[in-house]
Amino acid sequence: MGAGGRVGTTLADQDCVPCKGGVPPLTPEQIAPLLAELPGWKVVESRHLLRAFPLKNFAQALDLTVKIGAVAEQQKHHPELRLGWGMVEVKIWTHKINGLTESDFVLAAKCDRARAALPF
Repeated sequence: MGAGGRVGTTLADQDCVPCKGGVPPLTPEQIAPLLAELPGWKVVESRHLLRAFPLKNFAQALDLTVKIGAVAEQQKHHPELRLGWGMVEVKIWTHKINGLTESDFVLAAKCDRARAALPF
């Protein structure tokens, strides 16, 4: 069974659930099994997920930024993106609670899937 009671479903196969506020952010104990499913991501101050995707040039970084942006729009969950030559940095958190929810991990997994789908 996966984190959050999921059976046979990866994080990337789920959809983000809008946070209406008033829910507590995930605790470090709740974060640990979710983070274990996301190699390359780190948790900053128990409030943000962060990952830098290294790429070969600016064009690849721009392509990934556009792909992640499309996923974010589809999920209605918007990360902070930083684009530079040969890298895209993604920072995710649930703004309404200034912390992490399971949807943040879902979006991170979808970002990983978007990167894996690119031909470079």
